Amino acid sequence: MSASPSPLSVPVPPSAPAPTAAELLDFVRRTAEDTALVASLPLDPEGRTWIRLDGPGGSEAWLIGWPPGTGTGWHDHADSIGAFLTAAGTLREHSLAARLPTDGWKTLELAEDIDRTRELTAGRGRAFGRHHVHEVLNESVSEHAVSVHAYYPPLPQIRRYSRAGAVLRLEQTERPEDWQ
Repeated sequence: MSASPSPLSVPVPPSAPAPTAAELLDFVRRTAEDTALVASLPLDPEGRTWIRLDGPGGSEAWLIGWPPGTGTGWHDHADSIGAFLTAAGTLREHSLAARLPTDGWKTLELAEDIDRTRELTAGRGRAFGRHHVHEVLNESVSEHAVSVHAYYPPLPQIRRYSRAGAVLRLEQTERPEDWQ
């Protein structure tokens, strides 16, 4: 009778290091420069469209089309870091310049001077850390926008919020099976 190797004696291949936010930003920048890929995205006049991409180091990535007047609403990406970049058109990002508690709250009153706004024209983007609360909008009345997004680890959840003035309210938590 031969002995089976214990799990500790089986060699484990080294895993690739997790991508950093800077590496995700570099990936979305290079991907947005692929004009054939960007042009391949079907654009719908009424709703956002998307194509899932292979991101670096096991990250989740998306090419997203934004019809005029569309947006995400306030949300975060939970424990994922991320980056996004506008490939065509212009997007506006509203974000909060503060780290919010991650769990155990439904309503928060936000401090003054917490709001940040960025206009992201083609070729401009940004990286962000965990629990980054923002909304992204295509405010154009006539032009689509296209963007590339990457997240690591792949999105475990998205928390959606409503906002009325200084009050931010957690409305729902979505899991991957809700959007795939």
